Parts: sequence; structure tokens; C-alpha cells
Amino acid sequence: MKDFAGKVAFITGGASGAGFGQAQIFSEAGMKIVIADVRQDHMDKAAEHFKGKDAQVHFIKLDVMDRAGWAAAADETERIYGTTPDLLIQTAGVNAFGPVEASTFEDFDWVMGVNFNGIVNGLITFVPRMIKAGKGGHITTTVSLAAFMASPGVAPYTASKTATLNVMESYYQALKPYGIEVSAMIPANINSNINDAVLKTRPEHLKNTGYNVTEETVEFMYANMQAFGIDPRELALRHKKGIEDGVFLIVPYPSGAKIFERNLERFALYTTPEGMQELEDRMKRPPTEEQKRLTLETEGYDMSMLKPTKSREEIGVAMARKDRDWVDEKKRLK
Repeated sequence: MKDFAGKVAFITGGASGAGFGQAQIFSEAGMKIVIADVRQDHMDKAAEHFKGKDAQVHFIKLDVMDRAGWAAAADETERIYGTTPDLLIQTAGVNAFGPVEASTFEDFDWVMGVNFNGIVNGLITFVPRMIKAGKGGHITTTVSLAAFMASPGVAPYTASKTATLNVMESYYQALKPYGIEVSAMIPANINSNINDAVLKTRPEHLKNTGYNVTEETVEFMYANMQAFGIDPRELALRHKKGIEDGVFLIVPYPSGAKIFERNLERFALYTTPEGMQELEDRMKRPPTEEQKRLTLETEGYDMSMLKPTKSREEIGVAMARKDRDWVDEKKRLK
């Protein structure tokens, strides 16, 4: 897709963070925007931004885990703009930090429910409508560099992103004959409020967590991680360029392929005893200058930049809830 003017974009998570950046950039490209978001306060703030601007923006409150809500949102979009979306952008996402061995069923159900099932809900709702409309279009999802790595401190998140990437590739192959393009954007750290969801929007029936989560841990993660991330508008500009270029994997960083090589080479090493030993040895070596550069490029910071008033251990960031007595934090942090 190269021509955006006059077309319709439907954006989940569109009222804040990466999604709000996308709403701004594609609106400025002349698109009619539907912002679908679960938080009314974020939609109210986004509406203030667009007030007085020459922009067509419609807001729909949507929990991406609600399939009936998806159907209603699709109907409302067609009623408001007279057509199904030309561009479907799924950006809504959540995260939870804590040791995988402390996880509850609900930790996985919530993160997978939003990050993977939410994507599937959008695809199953809109793909048939887009095919029947017969006008082509583009479907894109904000995945994550986490899809290419394992992380025992955010295992539900990495699992959800790996699954999402796989299903997007399947749709990429399947929708070509219908003239519908598909892409997956692969950012790392974004200056967003993704961690707020664990306290603000996690459903009551899924609140049982094995992780230590407090306002202080959420604030710590923002100040020492998200605050250094790529600006949502800049990310959206790079996302738009990837859509225009027609590539499946949109990597919003200059190093591109190098980043994937760094994360994927471990699979070959896992297959031999020598490779396994090499992986163990690498864990003990200090990072190379190239590794430091790639980390700074994707995360926006290195450890020397962080000067928290309290340590992660003092606050209990990404640690287990106290009653998960089988988790040995000393072994984890060794």
C-alpha cells in the first residue's frame, strides 16, 4: 500500500503509546481513522489531540478479547465510513514481568488473551469482510523483537509474540491471492505505558498473578526502560515506510538483519553439545562492542545510563510474589 489518502484505518490500542503514534501519522497521511481502545481516559485524551484538526477520527471502546465487541466494532466502522477498513493495524498489547516458574494460569491467560487471541479475533473478524469487499488492503500487527527470543522474566509475553508472528506469516502467504498485503512490525523498546495495564485494565477474573506487581514496580519499569524507548510517532513513520515498501518484516532500526542474526543463531547451537557449551560460555563473557551498539539501538539505553534511587531487588521488580515459596531469587539473579 502506497496511497493512503481517503482510505480507512482501524487501529487497536490506538489511543496511547505506539497505537496513538500510528493514529497520528496515518491521519496526517489523509486516512479516516478508527481508534479502538479499552481505556476511556486514553480515548478522551486522544480526542483532545485531534480536536480542531482536519482529521476524521472515530472512537470505539473495545476489549480485544471480546469477540462480540469485535463484530460490533466492525459493523460500526462500516456504518460510520461506509466500508470495511483498507488498513487494519493491531497494536493493543500487555505485558507482565516475573519469573516464569512463578506464573499462574491467569498470567498466561491474560497476556496470551490480549496479545495473541486479540490478534486472532481481529483477523477472523475483518479478513472475511476485507476479502468480500474486493478492494485489497493491508493488515499489519505490532509484534516485538521478543518474538525471536526467550526470556524467563516475561515468558507469557514472548510466547504470545512468537505465536503472533507465526500466524501473521501464515496470513501473509494466504492473503496474497486476494490482493491483501500483510506485515509484522518488530520493535523493541517503545516509550509507552504498556506496563500500566497490569494494574489498570487486567480483568478481575484474571488478576491472580504469581508476580510481584505494585505501583512502584510499574513506575520503576517505565523510568528505567520504557522512558528510553523509541518515540511512538517516529516508530509510526518507520512503520508506514515498511508498509509502503511492501516488506513482511518491518524492522524499525538501521541494523535490521543483524538484529535477527544475533537472536536466531542460538537455535543451531542448541543442537550439539559443543554448541550448548558455547552458549554457556557466552553467558559469562562481557558484551562485545557490537552487542552494546545493537542493544543501545533497540533499547535506547545501556546500564550505565540507569541511576535508580532504589535497586530492582529492593523494589522487587520482575520478582515472584512472596507466597511462591519454590522460587529462589538468589539462584535467579546469580
